[in-house]
Amino acid sequence: MRIGFDNDKYLKMQSEYIQKRIDKFGDKLYLEFGGKLFDDFHASRVLPGFKPDSKLGMLLQMSEKAEVVIVIGADAIDKNKKREDLGITYDKDVLRLIEEYTNCGLYVGSVVVTKYAGQSSADDFKEKLEKKNIKVYKHYVIEGYPTNVAHIVSDEGFGKNDYIETTRPLVVVTAPGPGSGKMATCLSQLYHEHKRGVKAGYAKFETFPIWNIPLKHPVNLAYEAATADLDDMNMIDPFHLEAYGETTVNYNRDIEIFPVLNAVFEQIYGENPYKSPTDMGVNMVGNCIIDDDATREASNMEIIRRYYKALLQMAQGENVEKQVYKTELIMKHAKITTDDRKVTVATKDRAAKLGVPTAAIELEDGTIITSKTTDLLGASAALILNALKHLGGIDHDVHLISPSAFEPIQSLKTDYLGSRNPRLHSDEVLIALALSALHDENAKKAMEQLPLLAGCQVHTSDMLSDVDIKTFKKLGVDLTSEPVSSNFR
Repeated sequence: MRIGFDNDKYLKMQSEYIQKRIDKFGDKLYLEFGGKLFDDFHASRVLPGFKPDSKLGMLLQMSEKAEVVIVIGADAIDKNKKREDLGITYDKDVLRLIEEYTNCGLYVGSVVVTKYAGQSSADDFKEKLEKKNIKVYKHYVIEGYPTNVAHIVSDEGFGKNDYIETTRPLVVVTAPGPGSGKMATCLSQLYHEHKRGVKAGYAKFETFPIWNIPLKHPVNLAYEAATADLDDMNMIDPFHLEAYGETTVNYNRDIEIFPVLNAVFEQIYGENPYKSPTDMGVNMVGNCIIDDDATREASNMEIIRRYYKALLQMAQGENVEKQVYKTELIMKHAKITTDDRKVTVATKDRAAKLGVPTAAIELEDGTIITSKTTDLLGASAALILNALKHLGGIDHDVHLISPSAFEPIQSLKTDYLGSRNPRLHSDEVLIALALSALHDENAKKAMEQLPLLAGCQVHTSDMLSDVDIKTFKKLGVDLTSEPVSSNFR
């Protein structure tokens, strides 16, 4: 797993570039922040060396100048919209984000409820936040948004929105997820600031697609695979090409909205400081790639992983056929197949030979470890033990957990908890391993290898239980599975 990204260079370069953008406008910069501010595991997978909390670290370098405004749509509150990755509603995520940002050292100035049209659920949420001494502002549904610029940029449009009181030169506008109204919030503030004589500007921070690498580079293709459910599409920025004769990459939504943004800027300031969507961005990620081959390989693995995720969703009855077809097309553009993932091949070959569920993991040094389902262990649990033995230099035939320890656990599962499957799941085998480590040096040595599993590739020959999926996620492995149900679960 070669390092392909210089994280320290990124932190320095990104902070400096944002400061230059603040200086360009004078008093204040509203920075629309797309994607995840922390725990950006997609970026760390496709850019080996990028730390999941890099963007947070970059902002912390500017913490004295920055404040955070969190945006949430009233419609999302009303419909109990959830974040797919966390399984919590947007309104609960706002509370989580406030706590996380504050604990990290960032100042959260306020929350904005956008698309407000009198929803009682939004009123209740506003009241809940205000009881916690959090400032809350309302932005309203504007008739004709985003095309009726004359109405939008008027006292009856942006002028009806609450003015957000901010105190610092860098205002980071973020949200629990897409479609929350971050851009409209920024533009509304520009309108209000201009009326107050404040020199304010707008910029957009999106990690992907990366504007200064090729359109069909695997890193950019991996972004398309990750957003297949949003119908996002990477495109050459035609405005940038026309203005500068330079080929850059952006995505369809920013390109489609740019003529409207251009009109809004002209209405507010008399001219647009930007000639293209690419001009609006402040993303320095592409300048910090130090091993292009490493990022290409990592991104190809991510595309395959996204493909398997879509296949699993379809096998579980979700309406994701379009995502499957789109990801298949992306794989063709990248000139890869599922067989380019070594653990996929190893898993399927062993399952075909043995006729039972199997699994495989690729360790950091490229070693492939496999496992199979037995009477005592599921393939996932066996895989973890096999990998830990290899990493710890422990002979494969050594028992890390005493065979006698399995019986009471199996009895508990089947006789008392109503399970039909006596085999130990991955979480159960880790608990048993931890207990063995109290008096067994090999078990203790195996436990110490657990951090080395993070970032490893894993594939299973059948769909896993939720328990096994969650365990692998906690271990930090990149998991895929064949979309096949098994009687062994």
